Amino acid sequence: MEGTSGGEKAAPLRPGIRDTVVRAAGGAVAALEQLAGGLGTAVVALGVLLWLALAAVTAPLGLGLLMAPKALRALHSLAGRERDRLGRWGPEVIGPGPAPTRLRLALVDPTTHRELRWLVRHATLGFLLGMVGVLLPLMAVRDALFPAYWRLMPQDTSSTSLGFGPAQTWAGALAVALLGLGWIAIIVGLTPGMARLQAAPGRRLLSAGPDVDLSLRVAELTATRAAALDAHAIELRRIERSLHDGTQNRLVTVTVLLGAARRMAARDPAGADEILERAQGAAEQALAELRSVARGILPPVLADRGLEGALTGLAASCAVPCRIDVDAPARCAASVEATAYFVVAEALTNIAKHSGAEEATVTVRSHGGRLRLTVTDDGRGGADEDGGSGLTGIRGRVAALDGTLSLTSPRGGPTTLEVELPCGS
Repeated sequence: MEGTSGGEKAAPLRPGIRDTVVRAAGGAVAALEQLAGGLGTAVVALGVLLWLALAAVTAPLGLGLLMAPKALRALHSLAGRERDRLGRWGPEVIGPGPAPTRLRLALVDPTTHRELRWLVRHATLGFLLGMVGVLLPLMAVRDALFPAYWRLMPQDTSSTSLGFGPAQTWAGALAVALLGLGWIAIIVGLTPGMARLQAAPGRRLLSAGPDVDLSLRVAELTATRAAALDAHAIELRRIERSLHDGTQNRLVTVTVLLGAARRMAARDPAGADEILERAQGAAEQALAELRSVARGILPPVLADRGLEGALTGLAASCAVPCRIDVDAPARCAASVEATAYFVVAEALTNIAKHSGAEEATVTVRSHGGRLRLTVTDDGRGGADEDGGSGLTGIRGRVAALDGTLSLTSPRGGPTTLEVELPCGS
């Protein structure tokens, strides 16, 4: 009777489970980085808060009146740094205009009031969450690796990172290691929520208030309109170059070859047939280039097969294995579907060229009049919008339709690109 051989390999994780594990680990690492970054600004926030408190206490003596302008400048500078930090880990936080630093004006300025409220919360709750985010991985490493070094520890040293119970047997050392695995589970399960909780006051209080929303919206629409016009001009130049440098030259060649064949027809029929074959080849190449230009303007596959069929075609031609998951029962506006198609096409091109990924996933959902795209890969991460990888072009296309784009790409991966578009644009 056959038995299980000792050298038999364990069954590999199924792709779905592997994706879940990789996604959870990447999310935990990104959350720890966010919490550590938030701890840095929270430490500074605590100092600024004490500075402002000292200025308020010494105001009756006149010293606080001299300290207040510099303290307010520090507050506004720190708030600007926090907006930049939050923008690196999610949607951009657009702040209002410059806040006053003169005490009399600051006392009635709504932006300063909102920044002060954020300062108190970030210096307390944000500081606490940041400390926990920094200590958790240290405790996890310390306890999980305890069996490797417990015999080297002094006799009365506590075995756990919580500071109780010296381990004197292997069973106790393994129990400490189990505690380390518990810390890892806490990191994976709770740190993403902790990072969101730490960032929530900044996203709510440091963004523009309702009194300036209208002017900011006008400025935002003006900027996106300018970006759309620039993108349109760039696209027209691309089409013009394609027609001028490719198709037009092919058609000129066809014209020249047809003229030569007509002149040779009477005296050298065989030579004329050869020239006609060359002319036919040039005409076929010109036709192929025209089709390529037409597909670049608006892929006909969108009209024929819809967004799901078009994205399935993109996945089939991608160099990296790609899984498509589309749940969008209702058709969106043609401009929205075209933008979604080009976003996915550019994202898959970037994945194939730069990520070193083994697998990519494209998820499309339609809900509440919004079309949400998510493109994820298990590559090396570290995607940089300023690095010339096409992300700037994607952002421009999305902004032209009043959509939103967010990119999460920590070093080591995974990379997640999320785009949300209004279905009726």
